Amino acid sequence: MEIAPPSAVGVPGPAPVAQDRDSKARAAAEAFEATFLAEMLQYTGINAMPSAFGGGAGEEAFSSFLTEEYGRLLAERGGIGIAEQVFRVLEQRMKQE
Repeated sequence: MEIAPPSAVGVPGPAPVAQDRDSKARAAAEAFEATFLAEMLQYTGINAMPSAFGGGAGEEAFSSFLTEEYGRLLAERGGIGIAEQVFRVLEQRMKQE
């Protein structure tokens, strides 16, 4: 038997389906911004290692993972505002459905 906490009794709230859609839309918007930022960071040379480290196939293979993580962390911490704009567009389109 599930009993709602006293503070929530009789207080209308957003439907769980709407919350789920919003959280999925926000996650998709943030993922889009993270991918965009990672792509932009790739061209800055942020992961370029000095030649003294030798480079090699391993460095080339795994540097893209580091760049993707940088993009994800930037987006998670607010990014440059792309995620918020994408979320607003998604939110408007969901309201039209």
